[in-house]
Amino acid sequence: MTGTSGGDNVLAVAAPSDEDADPSVRPVEVHCHGLPGVDFSEFARLDLENVERECVREGVLSIPTLYLHRDRLTDLERFMRRYDGMRRAGRIPHVVGIALEGPLLASHGGTPAATVWAPTRTEWERLAKLGDLGLQYVVLSPDAFTPASDLHGQLHSEHPGFEWIVPTLLGHGVRPALGHFTRDDPLRSARQTADIVDIAWDSEWNGRGARVVTDHLFNDMPLTIRHAFRTSRAREKRQATLAAYDLPGWGLDTMDQIAGPVPATIMREAASGRIAACINFDGEHVDLAIATRAVQLIGTDHAMVMTDRCDSARLGGQELARGRENSLWYQQDGIVAAGSQPLAQQMKNAVGHGIAGAPLRDLVAGTAHRAFGIAPGLDGSAAGAAGSAHQVRTPGE
Repeated sequence: MTGTSGGDNVLAVAAPSDEDADPSVRPVEVHCHGLPGVDFSEFARLDLENVERECVREGVLSIPTLYLHRDRLTDLERFMRRYDGMRRAGRIPHVVGIALEGPLLASHGGTPAATVWAPTRTEWERLAKLGDLGLQYVVLSPDAFTPASDLHGQLHSEHPGFEWIVPTLLGHGVRPALGHFTRDDPLRSARQTADIVDIAWDSEWNGRGARVVTDHLFNDMPLTIRHAFRTSRAREKRQATLAAYDLPGWGLDTMDQIAGPVPATIMREAASGRIAACINFDGEHVDLAIATRAVQLIGTDHAMVMTDRCDSARLGGQELARGRENSLWYQQDGIVAAGSQPLAQQMKNAVGHGIAGAPLRDLVAGTAHRAFGIAPGLDGSAAGAAGSAHQVRTPGE
């Protein structure tokens, strides 16, 4: 996964010694969208062994994240059978799962519009069964069924609600990943977020690890703060803006008033251990000072870095353009579609904001291993001890 920021091996970020590091817990690149010249969503021709080689080169485990057009569900099932066969044969031990972004999204944001749609009961059953083949999570919107949703007007009696969808997914070990919110009614969206978490904890869970995860915190959700400063003009006001926010004074009990009820609900649910929250540390999806304060409040044992990384100018069938003042990828209409910084660079960013040692190990490795039930071993298997030279060594110790 050679990134535009260099695609360093995560070990190059490491300190020369880290006696507390567990050699079986390798960093996980969560929510990665593509390799150079390869759009993961074009899964019919995805070379999984090439993905494996790139993971080895960068020293990471990976969860490729795909977009799904409605007419490609059969192709996805075929791909997942291929993935499962290769995984069981030990050919791709560093590719520890597959994820879907969508299709049930209330606000498509940077997601290709053609990959946003409402599955019927039968289609949900087919998607859920992919958990048996290695599907780790499906990003969905808690407020997908509201009038403000992009899906409004497309929903009919054959489309089940979350009281059926969530248990069906969990029954096959597939986690709902909460994200892509509308901005119409933040209080309602927050309540619906809590409702889904409640449903998940009341349901039978046939997987390992977290029952619920999230898409990236602060992105694609209603906020009362400015969470990113992506242009030179915006960055001129960054210091004054952050000073006015009084980040050291933030607390979980006041986040509703500070940032809004949706991020507040996610942060409290994560801090309580009921969900595992993802957050981007490229400094462009979310300002690094804000991201750092958020994981301090949540606890790094319940938070994990997601890169949202794409190394290609094509994603989900749409052409992308690089930002002129940052490293983000944009759709033609100027909406952020993905990032480009690999995990090694995002680790460096976290270190630069005081996250090192055990907290950093949790943020880039430990939480993901626990959340996704990754078995002991460098390669996601129980027999990974042979590669002890690749232990996670984190800066600052």
